[in-house]
Amino acid sequence: MVTAKTSLAPVISPVSIKERSGSISTEDVISALKGQITGLHIKQAFSPELADEIAANFTRNPGLKERKDGVPGQYVGASHYRKNADTYFAESENARPFVDALFGNLVDPVRALFDALKRDLHKQGIELRLFRSEHGEANLCRAICWSGTGMYCLEPHDDVAQVLCAGKGSELPTVANNTVVALNFYPSMPEEGGNLRIWSHKPTEADRKSQGLENSGYPYSEAYLEPLPYHDLPLKTGDIALIDGGFVHGVTRQSGNGRPRLLLNCFLGFARPDRVLWWT
Repeated sequence: MVTAKTSLAPVISPVSIKERSGSISTEDVISALKGQITGLHIKQAFSPELADEIAANFTRNPGLKERKDGVPGQYVGASHYRKNADTYFAESENARPFVDALFGNLVDPVRALFDALKRDLHKQGIELRLFRSEHGEANLCRAICWSGTGMYCLEPHDDVAQVLCAGKGSELPTVANNTVVALNFYPSMPEEGGNLRIWSHKPTEADRKSQGLENSGYPYSEAYLEPLPYHDLPLKTGDIALIDGGFVHGVTRQSGNGRPRLLLNCFLGFARPDRVLWWT
């Protein structure tokens, strides 16, 4: 007898969303790591001049590629999504000079935050380091332009499934027991749209399995998400977003002035009480 797959009704999860202007602090990141906030939108977090230079370096970057993993977009860097550790670290090593070229001689806002967070966590007896193994080490960030053409230029998804499926022998899946934080810097944004949409739903393994998404967390259907409330972060050039990647989130369709929606993205989370990992 064949049992039909049961689709679970999504449970509404409480969210804590904050918005403000100014620079990002290590306290902001630590709050997200501890699961104290669902999302933080920081407006005008870095200068338009720096943003424009990074965007120009992306456009002319010799490492610019089209994604071929079923998630439409252009990118510079490496992603662990649907890859084993060996493949991911090899791609990270090959991409390293191209990621460096995004910044050239510019102030690197991602490196500056990483270094500050490393110092502050060290004072608490916590190590912050890049995800690594004997096969290599993660890059500090990747640059992405999502290019989906439907209702979303990045379909609704969660970031936990891909961490759980990071491969045997990897320490990354242990992060999924805690909060998987997604950190995004925005060097370029369209005039309209391209908002980061966060639904009030943090799927469980059973939820993902009911949707057939246990190995990817991508994409959740409109029908599944329809009864759930959501919050949009109306991002602009120079903004930073920090979110709990366990909540379903996506990117709304973009329009307007023709500027690309470009982000610098990385992930981080506790692998154990005294260690935070950082990866792409």
